[in-house]
Amino acid sequence: MQTRRSTWARSIFTAGAALGALGLLAGCTGGTSTDTDAAIDQGTSADENQASGDTVVIGWSGPEADHGWLGAINSGAIGAADSFDDVDLRQAEGTNDANQQIAAVEQFINEGVDAIVLLPTDGAALTDVAMQAMDAGIPVVNVDREFSDSNASRITILGDNYGMGVSAGQYICEQLDGQDGATIGEIAGIDSLPLTQDRSQGFADALDECGLEVSARVSADFTVAGGESAASQLLAANPEFDAVWNHDDDQGVGVMAAIEAAGRSEFFLVGGAGSANMMDRIQAGDSVIQATVVYPSTQAADGIALARLLAQEKTMSDLVTPSVPYRIVLDAPVVTADNVDQYIDLAFES
Repeated sequence: MQTRRSTWARSIFTAGAALGALGLLAGCTGGTSTDTDAAIDQGTSADENQASGDTVVIGWSGPEADHGWLGAINSGAIGAADSFDDVDLRQAEGTNDANQQIAAVEQFINEGVDAIVLLPTDGAALTDVAMQAMDAGIPVVNVDREFSDSNASRITILGDNYGMGVSAGQYICEQLDGQDGATIGEIAGIDSLPLTQDRSQGFADALDECGLEVSARVSADFTVAGGESAASQLLAANPEFDAVWNHDDDQGVGVMAAIEAAGRSEFFLVGGAGSANMMDRIQAGDSVIQATVVYPSTQAADGIALARLLAQEKTMSDLVTPSVPYRIVLDAPVVTADNVDQYIDLAFES
């Protein structure tokens, strides 16, 4: 089986590693002007991107920060804006009401902001107003939950939900090493959400590659209480597991409580999203949690940085092509005791 080997790109704030490669490319041309040289000359360098430019006004709107991952999304957006002295951030109050969020975006349009970064509470419901912003000449950066029309955004930044499932499944396959008839449990998030469906499909596909399948599955709701209830139900109905994947580390707090209350330790647990408290427990090695799959909480921070580049007509310096991509899908690496030090600084608190 081919194993997913990947590293999580930290953030575009530390761009510049590819400049040496660009210099090497230019050196290989022997100083002769070529189309590639011309393309490189048209882009902006990492130093130019970091240098203060004209002040740009960026509108930021996201759902209510009612659990750890969304809290980190929100604080990341604010922190990213604060890191630039040429960004004026207009922050809408977090809400899970699509109509309130639509009104916030309409206000940004009326104010004539230079760019909008939007994590919609409902991608389909926010599509029309995002299209209005684009039609008004305001670039929109769509974060995490996609609009129903790709024309409603200039950039879409996503975590890899299907890839999360693949990473979790492949890790479990590796740990069980071809064990026939292994009993695998799955604690999903909200089943009606496409992201949950994608995670489960990726998990099933990866397990199938090594001849395994999900033996028992329950769904929760991304909350501590929901995770505890779902895990209690799963454990009561199944006397033995070899491995369990929990989609979300916020609900994982409740999952861990249920496991410990039941006195179960015959299996290992793989988490999802990459919370700091789960990484701490992975480091400690004193519980069933053995790994977690990252779903980056830096997406809005990346969105702010990219919105600034767009508004200042700059480009991503690590690309030879002088542009900012239209679609970015971030990685879904597995964090274990062996590599937790690489990821814990960007982890969120559940």
